[in-house]
Amino acid sequence: MFITDIRKEFYDFVVNQRVALLVSSDIDALCACKILQALFHCDQVQYTLVPVTGWQDLGTAFLEHKEQFRYFVLINCGANVDLLETLQPEEDSIFFICDTHRPVDVVNVYNDTQVKLMIKQDDDLGVPSYDDIFRDEEEEGGDDSGNESDGGSEPSGKRRRYDEVCYAAAMVIFELAWVLTKDTKDMLWWAIIGLTDQWVHDKITHMKYVTDIATLQRHVSRHNHRNEDEDNSLSIDCMRISFEYDLRLALYQHWSLFESICNSSYTSCNFKLWSMHGQKKLQEFLADMGLPLKQVKQKFNSMDMSVKENLREVIEESSNKYGMKDIRIQTFGVHFGFKNRFLASDVVHAAAALLESTEKDESPGDNFIKALDCLSRSNLERLHGGIDLAKKKLMAIQQTVASCICTNLILSQGPFLYCYLLEGTPDVKLFSKPMALTLLCKYLLKAFVRSTRNKRCKLLPLIIAAPMDVEKRTVIVLGIPPESETSDKKNFFGRAFEKAAESTSSRTLHDHFDTSIIELKMEDRTKFLDALITLLS
Repeated sequence: MFITDIRKEFYDFVVNQRVALLVSSDIDALCACKILQALFHCDQVQYTLVPVTGWQDLGTAFLEHKEQFRYFVLINCGANVDLLETLQPEEDSIFFICDTHRPVDVVNVYNDTQVKLMIKQDDDLGVPSYDDIFRDEEEEGGDDSGNESDGGSEPSGKRRRYDEVCYAAAMVIFELAWVLTKDTKDMLWWAIIGLTDQWVHDKITHMKYVTDIATLQRHVSRHNHRNEDEDNSLSIDCMRISFEYDLRLALYQHWSLFESICNSSYTSCNFKLWSMHGQKKLQEFLADMGLPLKQVKQKFNSMDMSVKENLREVIEESSNKYGMKDIRIQTFGVHFGFKNRFLASDVVHAAAALLESTEKDESPGDNFIKALDCLSRSNLERLHGGIDLAKKKLMAIQQTVASCICTNLILSQGPFLYCYLLEGTPDVKLFSKPMALTLLCKYLLKAFVRSTRNKRCKLLPLIIAAPMDVEKRTVIVLGIPPESETSDKKNFFGRAFEKAAESTSSRTLHDHFDTSIIELKMEDRTKFLDALITLLS
């Protein structure tokens, strides 16, 4: 069921209990987790934190903890399948779910005793009424003969609903902190990072992003106003959050301007930097700004103050001439003490790079703790380390995009575009991870739409496959919706993948919380694709 009063129906429930906190591997979930940990710390709530990467992990974590715990809090996992059927818990286990994955499974909505959904109700979920769903099931139950083939378990398509909007989990938990009047600047900064994560990884529409930024801006003004009276507004360990109208250039304050322009998808797609013509255009753009190359190519921190002073305005003016009308975006920045300044997107990139680090001896658990660490301001070294990893990742993505486009690796398969990263592609190991592959896929589709002359192809979704585990001979497959300004970001590939796998009995693993990502045996790739083409045509 949906929780209407998060304080009464969730927090007052768990505040005197022991809680198992099951947190999915994405940045928004990490931020929500940090806020909740801080609240639990305030009220001395005992909890155990368990990172989970997929459904199997979640099942294992639940089995290990179900004896000691009655209360489970699931962050960014658990809403989009029938949870009780998946976990088979005892009658007295209670699950509080704060999840951004859609569609929400209707069975979770109508379970009043064990499943409590912390999902804001002004998301118009359009959930069908109880009678509609469960009456249909009984009526259809009588006639088994015909509908086994088309998934008899999904009565009249009403079992699952796609919802329009979703709030970042970190924002939902921050709102709880605010209602409890325990919100701090750190918590607010984590809520900002959670929202920015959804924008960087393209999970929400631009409209929704701007609306949520406005909500957070009110909180920022409130906190800054509250602190004006205190003397420590300039102390060495103070923290200042400010609203910024900043550049869409990844990590530019921690890089050189030149490298940031080359490795940000927004600018690299606009200039088509994978072509000679694009490189020439970039040189013209730099000349138009009147910035000396020596300045542009050195670290941002070392640039002359005279150049840095009105840099954003200079870049914006030239960008307008080159068709990049929205190079600036509403966001937030933070100052820790005097010299450390970060934009929210810097932290998202850094945490994502740490979370999906492909170092030899790191386990997913180690990476989870490192990414969680880099979010606290006492751990700026870890954050800087993450930023260095993120630069390597962005460069790898741009190089892969360039090589895919220059060697025509993106094929039109009828109802969708398809790209397969071959084994032995540089950095291919990086793309066996879901967030890195998602970013690559989004950038690749943007770049392809800019470079193709075929009008029909511009409107197609993209499916990308990359080697997952060479020994087990598996590939990771991911689908994203078509690239368009008005797109509502809904992704229907999850259902299509299930059906294609079923009809060809391909050996697949649907383990990701995001249903549009699956794992597949290499040998089954061709028949799986053929089935998808037939299904979607």
